[in-house]
Amino acid sequence: MLHDAAWATWELRATVPDLSGYGLRAKRFAQTRWMIDLQPLRLLTFSRSHAAVPDHLSAASGIVVAGEFLYVIADDELYLGVFDRAGRRDGIKVPLFAGDLPDDAATRKARKPDLEALVRLPPFPGYPAGALIAFASGSRPNRQTGALLGLDDSGALSGTPRRVDLSALYEPLQRRFPALNIEGAAVCDQQLVLLQRASGEHPENALIRLPLADLLHALCSTDALRLPELPIETVTVDLGRIDGVPLGFTDAAALPDGRLVFSAVAESVDDTYHDGPCIGAAIGILGTDGHVQRLELLQPVRKIEGITARQDGAVIQLLLVTDADDRSNPGSLFSATFAT
Repeated sequence: MLHDAAWATWELRATVPDLSGYGLRAKRFAQTRWMIDLQPLRLLTFSRSHAAVPDHLSAASGIVVAGEFLYVIADDELYLGVFDRAGRRDGIKVPLFAGDLPDDAATRKARKPDLEALVRLPPFPGYPAGALIAFASGSRPNRQTGALLGLDDSGALSGTPRRVDLSALYEPLQRRFPALNIEGAAVCDQQLVLLQRASGEHPENALIRLPLADLLHALCSTDALRLPELPIETVTVDLGRIDGVPLGFTDAAALPDGRLVFSAVAESVDDTYHDGPCIGAAIGILGTDGHVQRLELLQPVRKIEGITARQDGAVIQLLLVTDADDRSNPGSLFSATFAT
């Protein structure tokens, strides 16, 4: 929980001139200390037959729910974690890439693929029930490879995971963002939206909108998958700061009306490579124009890196996963509710 001193230094730089919108809501939020309570559901542990050292998924970075399955990626692993939605059983690992990562923390960080976003794609040729695609951050040359996994009608995995070369797709993004750091993704109407995360030296969050049809066409190939450079539209989003540290996107999920519910954390670090202490986390809603409509802090403070959402009338039901920032500790699954 944030201390009073932290609340006193909460800064918001709303760019929307309509005071009945984000600007007023933000000021009111700072004054009334709105908060969302996180409810713990489970630790991201694996069954004994899939256990290793460690026997859990720690650095969770993205989440998708499909049928009775809950899929979670981690930014420092080579596999996808598969859990049952009801939480009755431990998870299993599905390898995405061949090989192993070293146990030494510094070497592991340097070599990891840094998968940061997981999103469910609609049906397209070759994938009649849709698919999952994992995106890497793009923050280093070795962090430009993703993975594609087919689904069946029940939401279970179908077929063999395929590597996806993201380098051509990311090349124009790296020119636009000096510190490219893709942290989230969502399918919204006819677009795939990637989320660029702010860091200390580059405090710019952005939505990167890509034509979904073009992306799906590229994924239909039976050859090695390589996403091409695609037309992009970018929208810069200012989420404000906590104790002088910018809030940065970590993930998003689409709502039925085209808005996005997003997660964000304030991590005290200057670049896209190193980790730092998480001093605050928030959930918010972005309008279809990219403007912030709601923003509420989380209690207790957790480094939320993945979010999925289901709207039930005026209430949004959330599932969220955390990065423990310590490989010896498991990540967690939380639930929360959020008013529209």
